Amino acid sequence: MADGQEIRTRVSSVMDDPSARAIARVYATALVDAANSASVDDTLDELASFLDDVLEAHPDFHSILVGMAVGRDQKVALIERVVGSVGSPVLTSFLTTLARHERLELLPLVLDEARLIQNRRGGRKSVQVTSSQPLDHEALESIRAKLDSVFPFTPILETRVDSSLIGGLVIQVDNTVYDSSLRTRIKQLRDRMRERSLHEIQSGRDRFSHPAGD
Repeated sequence: MADGQEIRTRVSSVMDDPSARAIARVYATALVDAANSASVDDTLDELASFLDDVLEAHPDFHSILVGMAVGRDQKVALIERVVGSVGSPVLTSFLTTLARHERLELLPLVLDEARLIQNRRGGRKSVQVTSSQPLDHEALESIRAKLDSVFPFTPILETRVDSSLIGGLVIQVDNTVYDSSLRTRIKQLRDRMRERSLHEIQSGRDRFSHPAGD
């Protein structure tokens, strides 16, 4: 198995590990607290950029930071040299802390948890909106306005496309799903027609079993 595939497999398993998410939440809280209220969003955007533009774009560097071939002191020095010259002091300090504790592989989870914490503190909540085709800006703003009038929080829309929906939307808030997709409505119609057919068949059987006048 290639090194890159090993790293992706390990990171994927970490993302699915409840204990790893709990640990990531501790670090995420520390990161949000370390950044002052005016720059938390900027710090999280900076971390997202580090994940996408540095680690994802440079698998070898990623392997060095999350692997075991290089010691923690060397990782700290590498981060200070590479990130310290261009990144904010908050991000650099945070990354070196993770390196000292061999927790750099938790970075994707830390970012997820930090965004949740920041949204919660700001009265915001992520809302997943699934549609059969990409939604334009006007449609998204209309959905956002309707959700904002219904829920007691500011919705942060996360969109995805699922062509099998045919039409309509599926909106998920936490563990609650609001499904108005055409696929679901067709299924519900089929279920009602099936139930009606079964009822009619059963009624016919009952009439034959108990003829009038018996």
